[in-house]
Amino acid sequence: MALFDWGTYNGRWKLHIAELLGMRLTEIPPYDFTRRRYSEEYFREYGELAKAFSTVTAHSPYYSTVSEDEEALERARKGLVASAKKAEIAGAEVFNLHLGGKLEDLDKTIEVSAETVRRILDNTKTIKVSLETTYSKYLLGSLDEIKAIMETLDSNRVIVSLQLENDWMREKRVYRTGLFHKASEETDESFWIGIMKKALDMCPDYLSLRFSQITGVKLRGIVVKKRVPLGMGYPKLEPLVSAIAKFVVREIYDEDLPTKIHLIYTGLPDTKYRDCVQLYSKVAREIVPLIER
Repeated sequence: MALFDWGTYNGRWKLHIAELLGMRLTEIPPYDFTRRRYSEEYFREYGELAKAFSTVTAHSPYYSTVSEDEEALERARKGLVASAKKAEIAGAEVFNLHLGGKLEDLDKTIEVSAETVRRILDNTKTIKVSLETTYSKYLLGSLDEIKAIMETLDSNRVIVSLQLENDWMREKRVYRTGLFHKASEETDESFWIGIMKKALDMCPDYLSLRFSQITGVKLRGIVVKKRVPLGMGYPKLEPLVSAIAKFVVREIYDEDLPTKIHLIYTGLPDTKYRDCVQLYSKVAREIVPLIER
């Protein structure tokens, strides 16, 4: 029986809002792990307050899992391990991880990143580490690269997390062209279903979906992206929402897979509650006629 949880990121002081809105998931934001005044007690209290939610996840601080500088790498690893321990204290089921940049040697990059993730696994008990997809081939985090890291570690505690607008930018080469509108117009349901199918094949126990709309420009050959409120950016929502609904129902629900699914809205803080409810509502409205047929 599939379980579909939804929600957004919340500091401890905002949990009551997410609970009031009926969100089933909350995510500990990355900045909670970098504030020195947030001791282990903060995370214990977070866990107590988050008992109303079916799923608690955590977003790691933005430390790269790979570096040519051994001292910088060691500092990053210590920071990630410490953060994962705090996330586990808070009762988080998933610790979401940005992988960072690449070395010139991709095989070496995979090896170093896998060792960083291994350190997290060795210093925690049950938390799953989700490896988040990236938006550019110049950064570590394509589906093939994440698959290689997962195969290196061979652990059921390592899963893939689709940051969907990143997958779109990467696969449609928006990171190179800067053609946001053109790529959006060329994106249909089949594109999104293909991405989710590949993720489910890699990790049949968990389908982790993250999303926010973005816009951006190309400056001096570099595409600069920025998150925007829902309905004001790219990629367009309709094909994505329809694809999520059809995939969840036809590929997971109808097949009676015991897959846990979550949809985390990762947009701007000022509009995140409105946008998160709107996004889930759109998906739910698409799901209803599929399960009532």
